[in-house]
Amino acid sequence: MTDGPQGTANEDRVDLSRADSRAVRRRSVRLLGTLLRPVRLRFAVTVALVVLSQAAKVAGPLLIAYGIDSALPALKGGNRLPLLVTGGGYVVAALAASWLTAAYLTATARLSQAMLLDLRIQVFRHTQRLSMEFHESYTSGRIISRQTSDLEALRELLDSGISSLASGLIFMALTAVSIFSLDWITGFLVMASAVPMYVLSRWYQKRSQAAYRSSRVVSARLIVHFIETMTGIRAVKAFRREEDNAARYDELAEDYRRVTVTSINLNGVFQPGLVFIGNVAVAMVLLVGGFRVLGGALEVGALLALLLATKRFFQPVSQMAMFYNSFQSAQAALEKVSGLLEEVPTVRPPRNPVPLPAARGEIRFTGAEFAYGNGPMVLHRLDLHIPAGQTVAVVGATGAGKSTLAKLLARFYDVSSGSLTLDGVELRDLSTADLRRAVVMVTQEAFLFSGTVAENIALGNPAASRAEIEAAAREVGADVFIRSLPDGYDTDVNKRGGRVSAGQRQLISFARAFLANPAVLILDEATSSLDIPSERLVQSGLHRLLGASAGAGSHGAGPGRTALIIAHRLSTVAIADRVLVVHDGRVVEDGTPAELIAGGGRFADLHGAWQDSLV
Repeated sequence: MTDGPQGTANEDRVDLSRADSRAVRRRSVRLLGTLLRPVRLRFAVTVALVVLSQAAKVAGPLLIAYGIDSALPALKGGNRLPLLVTGGGYVVAALAASWLTAAYLTATARLSQAMLLDLRIQVFRHTQRLSMEFHESYTSGRIISRQTSDLEALRELLDSGISSLASGLIFMALTAVSIFSLDWITGFLVMASAVPMYVLSRWYQKRSQAAYRSSRVVSARLIVHFIETMTGIRAVKAFRREEDNAARYDELAEDYRRVTVTSINLNGVFQPGLVFIGNVAVAMVLLVGGFRVLGGALEVGALLALLLATKRFFQPVSQMAMFYNSFQSAQAALEKVSGLLEEVPTVRPPRNPVPLPAARGEIRFTGAEFAYGNGPMVLHRLDLHIPAGQTVAVVGATGAGKSTLAKLLARFYDVSSGSLTLDGVELRDLSTADLRRAVVMVTQEAFLFSGTVAENIALGNPAASRAEIEAAAREVGADVFIRSLPDGYDTDVNKRGGRVSAGQRQLISFARAFLANPAVLILDEATSSLDIPSERLVQSGLHRLLGASAGAGSHGAGPGRTALIIAHRLSTVAIADRVLVVHDGRVVEDGTPAELIAGGGRFADLHGAWQDSLV
């Protein structure tokens, strides 16, 4: 009796899986429809070329049958015209088939490249638009896999696979029509052979589909592991992880080999099976047709044409089988790409943005709460007012919620409930352009893109002149070391700023922020990964960036500029007007550095521990 509920549960899971599969297929079809819509006229012309080329190929056996059964007897009677017309028609059909085939192959290639260009651009732009929540959960390796191996699989399908499948199916259909027009009995024999061919195709389809989906998953894992290893090569070498990483890569490569061999083995059964069915069909046509010719029910020319047409009927099947592999691979890739494009940004630009052309920098959290996805609350009922022009340091233990404040203020995320305003305007109501102009964030990573130092600084203001770029670098103390580089401001920093140190990268990021001239500047652990000399260099640049003089309690972060400094190192806090101590998603202390030190609370303990570490 216990089997019933378990069986029902299993059936429910199967139904759900089938429903999910249908939804995925519909999603993939919608994506193909979207790609086809701009090129539908070119697509219609390509289809017409395919149909005409296959019709020209099918005409050959019919002309042969006419030539043997009608033109040759007419030639015996002295009439050469039917034979000349038949021979000429055969040559014209062959030439037309060749030209039309070349035309549709060229048209297909152009069509596929147009669709792939559109899709490649869509994937890149959509991935950029997605919110930080997506990028923090979806690994970069998987994104790279979507843009590279998955799109490559689609390219193989669109360039040659679809045209081969379509032309093969059309050729088989037209050939079947020509066989029925010559002899309906032979037509039914050929159609009867299609039954085992269909059964074999369904068997192959079900198994190869699962195999190729597994292949795409394993391929993505292989790419992710490779990218992570090469990106973190310093850590790999520092912790002597080469052998462990190699063992893991060997395991993933073996998985990929195994699923690939499974796919090849399936094709090794499918393709010979189709050839066998085709040969049996030809033998049956020859046997039945031969007896009918002897009985006078069928002409010799018609039998020859039927044998030729039946043989040619099965020729595209092996070719289609070869491209069915790429079809399965591309189908799995299309499912993944369409899934990526179905991702919706959680932080969306407003439909009716409120203009804020000149922000002052006043920040206010009112009853603000936040949770990452469906997780627990990270911030709890936060009420916080930061006047314009104030420098505020946020300190606390790891995981207390400090960086979450920065992410909310930069609008990488929206508050789950409550309100967050800039100059009285909800952040979610500001246009992206106004928000990015008003709020700039400098992170610990200080990422530098491939290009020159000047180009990296200009990210803060792409319209800035060379003089303005150099002035920004001078203001934060970066000009001296930049001019010492091999090509000065024109030095290529290479990937991740390989030609400059961590402290120098941070100064370049400060120059970038200075050039942007924001109303609100967020520094998220901007000095936590630096050594003492580099930190002092960056601290000097930070003083210039904020427009503050050295020493604690200096009031004013520069005219109209508000600063929020997330810090572990309390040396950064010394320039703050105000300190917020965050614990478990709540602000538990709020005051000037001197007030909090005198108060003997959490900040006083942190400050004491920091001073002890300096001794």
